[in-house]
Parts: sequence; structure tokens; C-alpha cells
Amino acid sequence: VDHQKADWVSIHERICQLLIPIRTSLPLLLSEKERKHGAEQLLKRQKYIIDLAYSTAREFVLDGKHKEAIPAALHALRFSTEVYGSSSVQLVPAYLLLAEASTGAGRLPEASKYLSQAQWIVLRTPDCSAAVQHKLHRGLGLFCAAEGNFEQALYHLANDIYLASSTFGLKSIETSGGYFHMANVFFRQNKMDVANSLYAEV
Repeated sequence: VDHQKADWVSIHERICQLLIPIRTSLPLLLSEKERKHGAEQLLKRQKYIIDLAYSTAREFVLDGKHKEAIPAALHALRFSTEVYGSSSVQLVPAYLLLAEASTGAGRLPEASKYLSQAQWIVLRTPDCSAAVQHKLHRGLGLFCAAEGNFEQALYHLANDIYLASSTFGLKSIETSGGYFHMANVFFRQNKMDVANSLYAEV
């Protein structure tokens, strides 16, 4: 009951009506043109649900409501898997969001599992964009910081900043996020000079 209530509060209320046409199978006696049109409509609906579930989960994470974010992020992952396949790089954002929400909720073993899945997909995708890789390193950096493994966190955040700046530019908002998280790690290590310098950079 608690699980269903959490799911309802998180995302199900928003997507319930959208699930009906997706879960309803097409009649068999359709022409080729009608079947093709039905398949296109199904794909559109699935992509819409992915975007809606992902943005809803993102909002919850930004509001600090990590537990509420998890059911929505799981829906984003489930539909991404249906649309793109289980080893597509398109799944990485959903895995990273699940890892971030799980870390925030104090579920570090789950977060580790989601990060491993994202890392595995990125490693198996030779032409994976730097934009996706920077997000992966940020996720790994935040996870290591949550575990108290500050040296490893700084390593991943340095990679995050390098990849973000090479993709979006040194003065981009994406790069400043990496500086901010790195500053937080130095702050937790009581290295205030470095932390303050990075906060000023942000």
C-alpha cells in the first residue's frame, strides 16, 4: 500500500490516463497503413511519458524530495527501455537520475547499482557524447562524496568539469555545476581556500 501510494503521489496520477492507450493492443484486422499509424502513435505516447516522468522526477530531486522522485524515475527508465532497448545510451539519464534520487534518499547500494548500469552502457558505446560522459562523472562524483570517498569524488568531478567545458564552454552553467560540487567536497575536507576560490568561480 505504501509503495502504491508513493507511486501515485510521484507520477502515476499524471500518467494514468496516458497508460490506457499504450496498454491496449491494436485490433488484428487493420490495414498496413493503420498498423503503421498505430505504431507511430504508440511511440509518440511512450516518448511523451518518458519526458513527463523524467522531468517530474527531476523536479522532485531539485526540491529535495528524493524518495518521491524514485517511482517517477523508474517509469522513465521502464519506458526508455521499451522504446530504445536495454543497452541504449538513451537509458543513461534515467539511470543517473535514479542514482541521484537513491543517494539523496540514503539508499547507497541501489544508487551504486544504477551508476554501474549507466557506466556499463557508456563504456559499451564507443561514440558516446562528452555531454553524456560529463553527467556520468558528475553522478559518480556525487556518489563518492556521499560515501565519504573524497579523493575519488574529486577525480570524477575533475573529469566532469573537463568534459562539460570541452562541450559547453568554460563559462557555461553545466561547467559551473561541476565547480560547485567540487567546492562542496573541498569544503567538507576543511580546505577552505580552495573551496572559496571554486565558489567564487561558480
